[in-house]
Amino acid sequence: MIAFSDLTTTPVAPADYKIAYGVQPEQFGELRLPAGSDTVPLVVLIHGGCWRAQYDLKHVAAAAAAIVGHGFAVWAIEYSRLGDPNGGWPGTFDDVAKAVDYVRALNTKFPRVDSARVILVGHSAGGQLALWVASRRQNEATGLFRSAHAPLKVMGVVSLAGITDLAAYGAQPGGCNSAVTPLLGGTPQMAPGRYRAVSPREHLPIGAPVRLVHGEADAIVPLAQSSDFVQHLRAAGDISKLDVVPGAGHFDLVAPQSDAWPVVIRAIRALASRGTTSTPVNNPIQ
Repeated sequence: MIAFSDLTTTPVAPADYKIAYGVQPEQFGELRLPAGSDTVPLVVLIHGGCWRAQYDLKHVAAAAAAIVGHGFAVWAIEYSRLGDPNGGWPGTFDDVAKAVDYVRALNTKFPRVDSARVILVGHSAGGQLALWVASRRQNEATGLFRSAHAPLKVMGVVSLAGITDLAAYGAQPGGCNSAVTPLLGGTPQMAPGRYRAVSPREHLPIGAPVRLVHGEADAIVPLAQSSDFVQHLRAAGDISKLDVVPGAGHFDLVAPQSDAWPVVIRAIRALASRGTTSTPVNNPIQ
């Protein structure tokens, strides 16, 4: 099983570009481009780390570089987290929304980046953020986190051990679990509107195909966060599929050296290959 230290000590070349999408120190992303000159689909990679400032995008650098090796551009985003001046509610969510919508500007600066072929990939807390930010096109009734433009349309979302039910997760003991209440500024009883606004479980349908990948031996985010969620996705009419990786832990899913990594790549490719072809709702993604 992969440890967090394995992610942070893996040698990886620096990103091609570091680009600010806002004026705050945490409002930037790292763009990596594959070799060649063809237009390529883009993976927006959202790292996890319990929404806390001590965990930054460096631990997904190897994953980003590996995805580029499969012909994708990668926009790995940083965002304000707990411990940053703008972290928590609503700054964390504002930042992620801005970073994803900035893809349109990336397309202007780098025409190779196809803003019509975007896949969101999020790990752990980043999975929650990826699912939520994709759902904005379907769920804007709260009026929160709106920009001058409509939310970016995406081809799909890959949730890697994503936290899909914030209320249930925050009620359980654990170091990462304890971050939910400070993230939202209260418990579900104290701030029910905030939980409804950003918890993927409360934001259905997502409105885009979803692939969930989860390690069977994950001790940080229980498998039930994905296995229960996929049932709710299908009930809401979202196209979805869950891949459970035998023996894999939490960090295997963002480690290119792990046995789980080919499953992650297949999930990304499955969404990219869908193109604009429609598929009946409730059919699993093959």
